[in-house]
This record gives sequence, structure tokens and C-alpha cells, in this order.
Amino acid sequence: MDKADIAIIGTGPAGISAAITAAQRGKSVLLFGRAGLSQKITKAEKIRNYPGLPDISGADLAAALKRHLERMEISITEEKITAVYDMGKGFALQGSSSAMYSAAALIIAAGVVPSALYAGEKELLGTGVSYCATCDAPLHRDRPVAVIADSPEEEGEVKYLSQTAQTVHFFPLYKDKPDFGGNILVHDDIPKEIISPDISTRRLMTDKGSYDVSCVFILRRAIAADRLLPQLETKDGHIVADRLMRTNVGGCFACGDVTGRPYQYIKAAGEGNIAALSAVEYLSQKEE
Repeated sequence: MDKADIAIIGTGPAGISAAITAAQRGKSVLLFGRAGLSQKITKAEKIRNYPGLPDISGADLAAALKRHLERMEISITEEKITAVYDMGKGFALQGSSSAMYSAAALIIAAGVVPSALYAGEKELLGTGVSYCATCDAPLHRDRPVAVIADSPEEEGEVKYLSQTAQTVHFFPLYKDKPDFGGNILVHDDIPKEIISPDISTRRLMTDKGSYDVSCVFILRRAIAADRLLPQLETKDGHIVADRLMRTNVGGCFACGDVTGRPYQYIKAAGEGNIAALSAVEYLSQKEE
């Protein structure tokens, strides 16, 4: 299990700022996210309010941020974190590959997750609804499953599930839908609701019909904070944090878009700096 003083989820300006500050203060860091950084940065045409960098493109800002990380010898762990567990004296983080990580403090800088919950998703999470195919596929061996994915990046997980499941009902929520063949059935239905007709069956309701399966795997680019760490206090889809970026969970800090508007790069970077300083102070107090 990889361990660090501070785990940071998100490679946007907030997460990168937090990682740089934490490393500058001598703390070991696990930084999780896209190696290519947040698409919110890379797809920006022009950024005109980042001090000292007038009219910089998103691609150029991303390149500059990556150079800064490299100079600080901070690597990015390109793994989606699917669950976080508060262990009392630190945090355990579960990756989509089923790998586990641990850290004494946690900074969430994962941005805003726009997708709404499906009806029944929250109630059945962990009992027939899963966010991690690699973790839970063996529990549904030789049974039909359903997969809802919002990007082609999740297609590897679909193929993995096909190796253990009887049938994979795949619902890709994007254009250019794949044609896998075999035991992967690709549908163009729109998922609506998940219900539990009996203890071992989950029924995925769509705009065209229903599918009885053992589990519904919901694979999103990112997972909302209140599903990542259920104890977190949230309001209107954002993590509640004070001016020092502290959340209601001891040792957990939040920064950037995930804490609310305004959704600005410079605001996110500033909050990332504060979150890291607060995490460092938290760790020093634990050592006393």
C-alpha cells in the first residue's frame, strides 16, 4: 500500500497548487488525477485573469503546471479514487484498479461533478450498485450485469467485466458507441432508475424497458464528494469548508470548484495553497 503524509484528489489548479505547497513544506504527497491534467484547463481557449499570465491558453497553462510538478519531483498517480475511508488516524483510499492507498491527511480538489444521481442509486450503493468494476466484478461472476459509462475511458472496465460476467448490458452515454460483440450487449437506452425487486436482483429501468441484473456498475469520470466520503457535509452539491479549507471531517480539506462558486482558476489555486498549509498545520499538531 502506497503511503503519504497528504493525499490529494484532483489535478486541476487547486490540486496542483496544494501538491506544490505541501511538497515545499517537506510533506510526502500522493496526487491522484489525469496525467494530462484537468480538461477544464486544457480545453480553455484563453485565460485572461491569471496574474502574470495574460491571455495564456489553457494548453499553455497546463504545460506550465506540469513543468512545475516535474521540477518539484511530484508525480501524478493516474487512478480514479472510488472510495475514501476515515480510519480515525488517517484515510484509506480505494482506487479503480482495486489498489489501496493511505495518507494521514486528505485534500479533495476534484472539481464539480455535474451528473445527478439515478433514482435508487444512493440507496442501493454497495448492495447491487457499484462504482468500481475491478473491485466488485468477482462478486457477480457468471451473472448478468449492467454498466453505465459517461466516457470511452471506461471501456476497458467493460471488457474486464465481460471476462467474469455472464452478460454485460452496456449503456454508453456518449457518441460513437462501440460494438464489442461477444457477451457485451450495447444499448442506446437512457437509464432512469434502479430498483430492487428481490434480495439478489437489481432492475435497471430505462426509457425503453428494463434489465434484471446482479449489479449496476456506474462508471463516471469523477465521483461526487458526498459519495466519495459519505460523512462529508455538503450543500447544493459542494463541500462545506471554512476559510482554512477545513471540512467537518478532521484531517480532510477541500479546495477549488468543489467548494463552490466562483469557478475560477485563480480562486482554485489560492484555495489549494490554503488547504495544503492547513493540512501541514494539522499534521504538525498531531505530532505534538
